[in-house]
Amino acid sequence: MEASERVRKILSWYESDNPGTKANLARILMHGRLGGTGNLVILPVDQGFEHGPARSFAPNPAGYDPHYHFKLAIDAGLSAYAAPLGMIEAGADTFAGQIPTILKVNSANSLASVKDQAVTGSVRDALRLGCSAIGFTIYPGSDDQFAMMEEISQMAAEAKAYGLAVVIWSYPRGGSLTKEAETAIDICAYAAHMAALLGAHIIKVKPPTDAIGLEAARKSYENIDISTLTARIKHVVQSCFNGRRLVVFSGGEAKGLEGIYNEIREIRDGGGTGSIIGRNTFQRPRDEAIQMLDQIIKIYKHEA
Repeated sequence: MEASERVRKILSWYESDNPGTKANLARILMHGRLGGTGNLVILPVDQGFEHGPARSFAPNPAGYDPHYHFKLAIDAGLSAYAAPLGMIEAGADTFAGQIPTILKVNSANSLASVKDQAVTGSVRDALRLGCSAIGFTIYPGSDDQFAMMEEISQMAAEAKAYGLAVVIWSYPRGGSLTKEAETAIDICAYAAHMAALLGAHIIKVKPPTDAIGLEAARKSYENIDISTLTARIKHVVQSCFNGRRLVVFSGGEAKGLEGIYNEIREIRDGGGTGSIIGRNTFQRPRDEAIQMLDQIIKIYKHEA
């Protein structure tokens, strides 16, 4: 499949990357119903590790089966599927080549008291399983943030050397950050910028609020429009090398359909690359999830 003009433009932003990495980025950007548009909708299913199986899958018990999530992502025409090692291993053969996969190589769990993640997968695992990218979470602000940054710096270098793309989840938390500050516009933009500086091809952050989390940044925001989510998304994208890096936004906690769609429209209008949305899809019955993802894709295609 020939890359679209838009995708070729995006690939040109990654000036140091080898053809293998660019080919894997193109695989993600050209796949599914948004293929070639420069937008992405990705299904992440790492919540079993993060929150536990019942909290993740009991609302829709079909989700206990790893094959369910592969099928959901494929049938909905999504751009990629992201999950930890065991989930991808459980469907890697059956669904080989049917959708680009992102191996989530570190994970946290709800039993821990520290804001940190364990490395639970490797670049070799990603290559063995035919993945297009590795995914890694950092917690800017936590007591363990620097160790996490050193880990992804090393893993990213290895991944790129073997032609894989790198996705960084950048979630501020821990340390002196309040709950409100975790999604404050200045903190969110700062976290996204850190991920870009660490070499991410695709950056995942939460939709920012209009709060200011770092008092030292307040004066800097006096002349920056943060009055709407669209404006805040635009600022986060600007913070990622003036839009030269792909920025996707999480779906977060379960919410009503209109709330989801309105948020998606503002992400689109602010120049966000797309959405990486998990619990809001797989916790719904399959037919409802497919309909919801269809509407989200139409929004990014300016059809809704």
